[in-house]
Amino acid sequence: MTFEEAVDSFLEYLRRRNVSPETLRAYSSDLAGMGEALSRPDPASFDPLSLRRYLARLRDDGFQKSSIARKLACARSLCRHLHRLGILQENPGRALRTPRLERRLPKALSEAEVESFLAGPQGDSKPARRDRAILETFYSTGCRIAELAALSRADIDAGSGVIRLRGKGRKERLAVLGGPALAAVRSALECWPGSEAAFANKGGRRLSIRGVRRVVEKWWKRAGLSKRVTPHTFRHSFATHMLDRGADLRSVQELLGHANIQTTQIYTQVTTAKMKEVYGKAHPRA
Repeated sequence: MTFEEAVDSFLEYLRRRNVSPETLRAYSSDLAGMGEALSRPDPASFDPLSLRRYLARLRDDGFQKSSIARKLACARSLCRHLHRLGILQENPGRALRTPRLERRLPKALSEAEVESFLAGPQGDSKPARRDRAILETFYSTGCRIAELAALSRADIDAGSGVIRLRGKGRKERLAVLGGPALAAVRSALECWPGSEAAFANKGGRRLSIRGVRRVVEKWWKRAGLSKRVTPHTFRHSFATHMLDRGADLRSVQELLGHANIQTTQIYTQVTTAKMKEVYGKAHPRA
């Protein structure tokens, strides 16, 4: 089996497991880079030493620790697949440690900044109504960009405001649209009645992930905010503001679709940091 055949076999295995197209593209790109770095080796020759050479190449090329960790996880998954097929007697990925990552606090917008941002799309044109619904849905549900782009009309109960999201691993969860978000979504759904997608482009076809990202980028530039805003910024802001206003951690975990509550706990550090800042400014003996 050549390296290319090994990669094709692994990607086909992921497709059968219903991995998202975005994840498939990321794995394909990372494995192409791995093949180039190791001169497309015989997969049966993979050992801890060859993987360490790959990691050394990544460090020499200046990749950040987070990127190296992701590429290492991809290489490990490929080796695990080859081990399952019997091509490798042992999984060499087990011998490697993941680079220790610096845990950065999520950057959230203030409530005032969110309100300013959401006020951007005005008017009754189809693009404005759709863009307003997209921004409102991001902030109202804390959903990921892939989850929003995959939304169909059938996933939205326009009466109750409950929507069905499909997260990582195709796991489904329910989310809630608040009053302004629900009104915006109802308005957007009227724009392309023949489309099954919740958010469509000018031709009535489903708006792609790239298209959704462009919508957020467009309104970020018009809002004039100093900090960069991405779709994930709304997810961070949703979680931070929910906790600021008294939501319990488990509920926020469910709403975000986190499998592990430790992933959600990082937002408590954001709110604690904010609390300390306010205390430091206001308390006479701080």
